[in-house]
Amino acid sequence: MQPHQALSEKARSRRAVLVMSALGAFLLVMFIVAINSGEIRLGPWQVIKTLFGFGDARQRLVIIDFRLPRIVISMLIGACFAVSGCILQGITRNALADSGILGINAGAGLVVVLYVYLFPLKTSASPFMMPFLALFGAGVTALLIYMLAFKRHQGLSPIRLLLVGIGVQAGISAAMIILTIRLDPNQFQFVQVWIAGSIWGTKWDFVFAHLPWFLILVPLAFSKAKTLNILSLGEQTATGLGAPVEKDRLIMLAVAVGLAASSVAVGGGIGFVGLVAPHLARRLVGPQHQFSLPASALIGALLVLVADTIGRTISAPSEIATGIVVAVIGAPYFLYLLSRSRV
Repeated sequence: MQPHQALSEKARSRRAVLVMSALGAFLLVMFIVAINSGEIRLGPWQVIKTLFGFGDARQRLVIIDFRLPRIVISMLIGACFAVSGCILQGITRNALADSGILGINAGAGLVVVLYVYLFPLKTSASPFMMPFLALFGAGVTALLIYMLAFKRHQGLSPIRLLLVGIGVQAGISAAMIILTIRLDPNQFQFVQVWIAGSIWGTKWDFVFAHLPWFLILVPLAFSKAKTLNILSLGEQTATGLGAPVEKDRLIMLAVAVGLAASSVAVGGGIGFVGLVAPHLARRLVGPQHQFSLPASALIGALLVLVADTIGRTISAPSEIATGIVVAVIGAPYFLYLLSRSRV
């Protein structure tokens, strides 16, 4: 490597570290804002005392039992959706790839709705069961999309993958509508809130159910950053470099599906996070996945936390589903990307 190239790499690394530090600081500020936001107003000193165990019963109920788990789950699912989208865009070389657009979120949702239909629920399914149900639906959907989009002599075409994903998503959405109209009023209300992308898993049980998926799959994705860099070069180039393309692609696809499915299970159908966050990350830190993956996670966590805070405070005591707020941000950005795409 030439000296000027080494210097350039170091400069990019320093810039990426600075950007991610700034994103982490913004996330911390938003965390403080979110925990101080709500129908019941608490001062900063009251919040600090409560977080360190010195608040009264009312303050502990509001902050520890209600707000804090919702804030934590918002950041977790935002990071997971974003990392999933970054992986999908890397392995497909498709700037418009996202678990929501490709139909993976819809597949996860269909199995959850089917479970609600077959086994009536008073409130919700077990928080520890929901991720596995969603994973099964998302896995089957991802496998179906992969099989339909893959051609033996042409490999995996990005545009074909996108079109197949959109078609599969349309079919799943139709099936979901048929199921929802057969639900009783209580089940119907639960499913509609869930589909809209409301973070309904707001108890510590849901945090603990989702946390293992985050702790296992996100570091695994980070460890495969160099693999994603090679896959992003294209199938022929990656094969020429000696990479086991199909094996690596399937492993990373499984990681992306697991991250998306576990997030859908507790956050519902929140779309566009996996589309917007990786694009913003690449603009800020560059295309190298060792930087874009963690930057995507921070941006995704920040985006969902901001959207959830706006949704639960802008019209309090009523709430606007987090997925709706994210869509207001993400849909115009998706159209902008589509207008700039060559596909």
